[in-house]
Amino acid sequence: MFKLLVLGATGFVGSSVCEKLVERSGGGAEGRIRVATQQRSRARHLQLLPTVEIAAGDVHDDATLATMLRDTDAVINLVAILHGSEAEFERVHVRLPQRLAAACRQAGVRRLIHVSAVGAAVDAPSRYLRSKGRGEAVLRGAGLDLTVLRPSVIFGQRDRFMNLFASLQSVFPVMPLAGAAARFQPVWVDDVACAVARCLDNAATVGLTIECVGPRVYTLRELVELAGRWSGSRRPVLALPAALGRLQALAMELLPGRTLMSRDNIDSMRVANVASGKLPGLEFLGIETTPLESVAPRYLGHVFGEARLEAWRARARRG
Repeated sequence: MFKLLVLGATGFVGSSVCEKLVERSGGGAEGRIRVATQQRSRARHLQLLPTVEIAAGDVHDDATLATMLRDTDAVINLVAILHGSEAEFERVHVRLPQRLAAACRQAGVRRLIHVSAVGAAVDAPSRYLRSKGRGEAVLRGAGLDLTVLRPSVIFGQRDRFMNLFASLQSVFPVMPLAGAAARFQPVWVDDVACAVARCLDNAATVGLTIECVGPRVYTLRELVELAGRWSGSRRPVLALPAALGRLQALAMELLPGRTLMSRDNIDSMRVANVASGKLPGLEFLGIETTPLESVAPRYLGHVFGEARLEAWRARARRG
């Protein structure tokens, strides 16, 4: 069994990946999974999984990364950001892969699975996709046994996509939408996690780039409407012209708190977030992809149904 290091394990995708890796090992001690995190508290939910050990430290520090790689057979890199400045994207999507490749060579670790994104390219229209493309290029030139996975937008119970649009429709009477005609091919988080696990056991995936997409293509407008319907908060969707869409994104960038939408996201949507048809997909790994309709209605209906019930109870208590 492999001894694995997972970077970015505490996030939405990482949690599912760790669960699949534990299933893969059967929970045996020989299938140890080391989870890298800056704050142990963020990995508390993963500590309940057998064979998972927490390694606290900054993966952007070379010495810390070298320590985490000791006694490791393979690395899975899930670290990514969706919003940020040019420098922030460079640090996370390019410099970290550079550090990781150098640390792997020094530690004698050859196997690396790197999760990138559909549309990643050095000449892509957005900072996000360009930095993803540069990160892939760095790793391909590192002489490692590399597999790159490129998912479309990922959906699941804790996603920041379908849940975001359901949340906005629970608040606003109308849904102004930039990039309404943009196309996506959403993939279930468990299918992506399964792909990671299967790549570890399939030597034929070394050197490949695999596109992880679902069975159907949707426009953004269709996805927003489905999020509203399944959460019980469907609102009219108002498609915005390009100029107004960028102004909306700028306004959301300037709001306090976590960024929900940025102009760079709008730029990313200029490239269809769908399979190119030129690369192997999840079927290459024997994975039958899961339709959005078989998963999202359940988690959106539960989460937002509970929220409406709690709001009703609160109003009842106030009299």
